[in-house]
Amino acid sequence: IVFAVTLQPDGKRLKDPMNAPSFEDYEKLPKSEVAVLRGHEGPVLAVRFNHNGQYCLTCGKDRTISVITLLTFPLAIQYSFGIRVFSLKLINYCACRLWNPHRELCIKSYEGHGQEVRDVVATVDNSRLASCGGDKQVFYWDVPTGRTIRRFRGHDGAVNSVVFGGDCSVVVTAGYDQTGFKDSVSTVRVQGTCVVAGSVDGTVRTYDVRRGRSGSPRQWLRFLYCCAFNCLDFMTQEENRHFRVTTDDLVQPVTFMQLSHDHRCVVAGCLDATIRLMDRASGQVLNTFEGHTNTSLKLECCTTNSDAYV
Repeated sequence: IVFAVTLQPDGKRLKDPMNAPSFEDYEKLPKSEVAVLRGHEGPVLAVRFNHNGQYCLTCGKDRTISVITLLTFPLAIQYSFGIRVFSLKLINYCACRLWNPHRELCIKSYEGHGQEVRDVVATVDNSRLASCGGDKQVFYWDVPTGRTIRRFRGHDGAVNSVVFGGDCSVVVTAGYDQTGFKDSVSTVRVQGTCVVAGSVDGTVRTYDVRRGRSGSPRQWLRFLYCCAFNCLDFMTQEENRHFRVTTDDLVQPVTFMQLSHDHRCVVAGCLDATIRLMDRASGQVLNTFEGHTNTSLKLECCTTNSDAYV
């Protein structure tokens, strides 16, 4: 089962990391296997390249079991006094791994999550990482030392997606909280002052953070009320324009979503095994791509660097 897919940001194949790409390289899709990254002990749930495509990050359901003996006494004393020796098994989940894919080399592992890690992302300068998972937490990592700088808590359920916003000073996350959505939010993306989120309820919502700040206290109370009780559809058109909450209904559950490189379109993988290309301005579905047989797992998708292929 393939859980994740990604494309190197500069469009070059991994076996030619130092050559300048031509137009043909941008339009050419990989056709052969050039590297295999081994080291995970469980399913790999996500793979992400860094900003320049030199390194990549992976995360999943790795588990390491440690056996700790709580009481140790000689056997004679155990039988005489009825003391039992107990062993405790601790299961630690590996957070994520940093790789040099060109050399098939694992550079560092970042451990600390209590359950599976579902997504990971790096800052533009490659100095920090953010990861999220089933333990309802978001970890903020220092790349060189592997130290946890901060842990963010607040989600009521598992955190599915994490991304940096703006100048990487803001972390935006999505999970199963049913805040403004009727089901789990599978993916979140940031483009300028807009936050775009896709949900299993079949909708793609766009929030304009900058314009949302100018609301009056009464308007903000109504907006928060609608978010809390999943009734954003009952907001008036004037209120929607004021807060710039745009809702596009794709009908089918959205399990993954990505923006095109020109930021004009949304590529959404849905649970009916169909990938939909949607225009952000009008909400119109421009094209659909069928062929997968998936009906129960996340369907990841992306566009090539020229936006010519999905």
